[in-house]
Amino acid sequence: MSTIAKTRARRISQISRGLPTSDGAGVKLTRMLGHQGLDYLDPFLMLDQFRSDNRDDYIAGFPSHPHRGFETVTIMLDGRMRHGDNKGHKGVIGPGGIQWMTAGRGIVHSEMPEQEDGRMWGFQLWVNLPAKQKMTAPRYQEFSAGQIPVEDREGSQIRVLAGSSASGTTGPVEQIATKPLLLDITLEPSATFSEAVPAGHTVFISVYKGEVSAGGKSVKDPDLAVLSDGDTVELRAGAKAASFLLVAGQPLNEPVARYGPFVMNTQAELQQAVTDFQAGRF
Repeated sequence: MSTIAKTRARRISQISRGLPTSDGAGVKLTRMLGHQGLDYLDPFLMLDQFRSDNRDDYIAGFPSHPHRGFETVTIMLDGRMRHGDNKGHKGVIGPGGIQWMTAGRGIVHSEMPEQEDGRMWGFQLWVNLPAKQKMTAPRYQEFSAGQIPVEDREGSQIRVLAGSSASGTTGPVEQIATKPLLLDITLEPSATFSEAVPAGHTVFISVYKGEVSAGGKSVKDPDLAVLSDGDTVELRAGAKAASFLLVAGQPLNEPVARYGPFVMNTQAELQQAVTDFQAGRF
């Protein structure tokens, strides 16, 4: 006698409307995660969305600054961002591209707009590293839009950036400790979307076009919604087309000590990070 496995659909448990702010040399952005209203979603530390057609909002960019102890994920929708660091790495993240940078034991880099006009639109996500990997060597995984697999389902298009979809499509980003699933999804008007996610993983969506709903609650562009535990995400678009990021990751369940661009486990490790940076050891 066969049995049919039951699923538990995740519901919208919290909505973050984001905090308008600026970072770098004055880039205007919306902080969706990492503010007083939504400080931390283990293992995710921060999510910023930058979106503007006004060059004055982004042209100053993010001049050289350090990182230690976590990973930065830059996802470009429109525009181009040039990256360079003190290890000699250089590159450009173009429309639809992604860069997953593991800062590890320390790096000093800059992120500057490649363009001087037009729309600059994208996200930066900070992902924590487990204690055993915080002092690992820095590394990069960079992929253009053409290197990201696209899965077409009825009423939806899914770009698989990291992890594997329920249909078996695997994104190019690999060997990440938190076992992330990172999808960029576009739904046709009133279309539905369903995706299996591991129970126990932290899951949120960030809507950047239109509106989607789950369990009677809706989230609109440009809000972020935290989803309750379960093993399935089920969403429906509103009367217009919708686009959103679906982000899932395995919690680390470790102490978090933060100071600006340094994320460690203890205050002593934070102080060592500051000392090492000031001494030029990054």
